[in-house]
Amino acid sequence: MASLVGVANKVSVSSVLNRDVKQFGKKFMFDGSEETCWNSDQGSPQWVSFEFDRPVFIQELRMQFQGGFVGKECRVTGMESINGQSVLLTNLFPDDSNTEQAFQLTEQKEVVSCRIVFTRSTDFYGRITLYKLDLLGSS
Repeated sequence: MASLVGVANKVSVSSVLNRDVKQFGKKFMFDGSEETCWNSDQGSPQWVSFEFDRPVFIQELRMQFQGGFVGKECRVTGMESINGQSVLLTNLFPDDSNTEQAFQLTEQKEVVSCRIVFTRSTDFYGRITLYKLDLLGSS
């Protein structure tokens, strides 16, 4: 399995805290630093979306949240490359923890896009703070 983040030609997020992309933008989920993060604005749901330049099989998802700002209910969907249908890849229930968490996907289909929707947050205001996000699989 290899990281699929580099195969993504577009990454989008639902929001950025106070629209401050220089301090809390999406790029910080992928920079490898423990000092930087993507921080969403308030409100639910929040999401991260990937569009790939070729079809991929996503096998595992790794996330590291800030405790207290965790997406406690997550839905991972993809757009199938064969027929363009949206398909549920898995539902996740991360722990309210600062440690990196790994999740195996229940459905491994060839997809050209993926969206991770954080339907509920441990934060009262619905904010999500992600220090690390990685998709592992093959292309």
